[in-house]
Amino acid sequence: MAVQRRVIVPLIVACALFMQNLDSTALATAIPAIAASLGQTPLRLHLAITAFMLSLAAFLPVSGWVADRFGARRIFTLAIVVFTFASILCGLSSSFEMLLAARTLQGAGGAMMVPVGRLILLRSVPKSELISAMALMGMPALIGPIIGPVVAGLILTVASWRWIFWLNVPIGLLGIALAVVFIEDVREPDVAPFDWRGFFLSSFGLCGTLFGLDALTTGDSVDFFALGALIAGVISLALYVFHARRAANPILDLSLLKFPTFRISATGGSLFRLGMGALPFLLPLMMQQGFGYTPLESGLITFASAAGSLGMRAIAKRVLRRFGFRAVLVWNTLLPCGFTALCALFTAQSSWYFMVAVIFCGGVFRSLQFTALNTIGYADIEPRFMSQATSLSQMMQRLSLSGGVAVSAFVLHQTGGGAATLPVNAFASALLVVSALSALSVFSFIKLAPDAGAEMAGRAPVRSRRFDR
Repeated sequence: MAVQRRVIVPLIVACALFMQNLDSTALATAIPAIAASLGQTPLRLHLAITAFMLSLAAFLPVSGWVADRFGARRIFTLAIVVFTFASILCGLSSSFEMLLAARTLQGAGGAMMVPVGRLILLRSVPKSELISAMALMGMPALIGPIIGPVVAGLILTVASWRWIFWLNVPIGLLGIALAVVFIEDVREPDVAPFDWRGFFLSSFGLCGTLFGLDALTTGDSVDFFALGALIAGVISLALYVFHARRAANPILDLSLLKFPTFRISATGGSLFRLGMGALPFLLPLMMQQGFGYTPLESGLITFASAAGSLGMRAIAKRVLRRFGFRAVLVWNTLLPCGFTALCALFTAQSSWYFMVAVIFCGGVFRSLQFTALNTIGYADIEPRFMSQATSLSQMMQRLSLSGGVAVSAFVLHQTGGGAATLPVNAFASALLVVSALSALSVFSFIKLAPDAGAEMAGRAPVRSRRFDR
């Protein structure tokens, strides 16, 4: 039964990831159509993506605590319910403001759904089998990005964009049923009191900072309200750091950054994702606005990235066993960044074969990097700290993805001159900037020990360890 659970649990968690990834990639492809329907510009509609990320940032800090307090299965199931209901509301949206509100609710569900699902996986699988479990979880989840752009293109060709969100309903119902039947409802016997002060400081700080950055990078002039939100957010985050150093049980345990593997995975991984997270926003918009492609044509090309990712997941463990985490993270960083930079060469006259090849290869090496980052961070974390580590890691991941969208939107706005229809050179500039930012993460990965994660990669025998806080 234990072996069966190690196979079924990753697939159940993948249901949640599939739903969220399908939604995100399909939305990126449909942005121009949704913008036209709601009377907005495509650049402004990127706020629908940012609203989701802001909501994730606000509620991610509580995910670990509520899973320990009320049971991971119960919270995971409830999160799927919230995400599915919010998807229905997104499809029913009749205004830009209603869509933003529904996407915010979606983000609240996603803030619990993905990190708690990952926590369930971490608690169900030994560390020596974690790479295989992560790959098994990731392969079905990657089907979402593979078919998302194509599904969005087909829907926009034959039906309304609203069906992009309504497709989540049957997937959500399936995930709920599987979670109730197969996931064991394990909770921590002794849960510390909730850190209310830390929650408000971290949530307000994260949301204020991200909102301020987003508004200031896309506005035509200085928005003093956004500037005030940014300053208040930064101050709140600084106060949280001060609070976390003195609190007995902070909601985001920054002391986990003392573990080198976790710290390097979180900081270097965030910088890498800052650039790579912008691609689902940039590529579909470039092909539709810059090249004049239809949503279906755009989707048929950009899906190659996820197809490449899916292929790498099957052999990621063998690659890591052969070369080790440090070598892979250092040398592999430059490959996806290089292929992202090559996307800046795309024009309306570029061959489809060339574009698909570049996007496919970039997906292959990004997948290897993400698999390595998602596992090495937990190499030295004791099981009783897994919920805190998952919350902190997921929060930093989501922040970097949101930051990537904000940075790319800023570059588009500055180089595009604020035009409603952005020129191709604006997208080329954005792609070069985000690829350069991601490449800087190599300086973090160099600091990894040569034998970091050796047990996980199968390069050292499984051994018991004693951990100190």
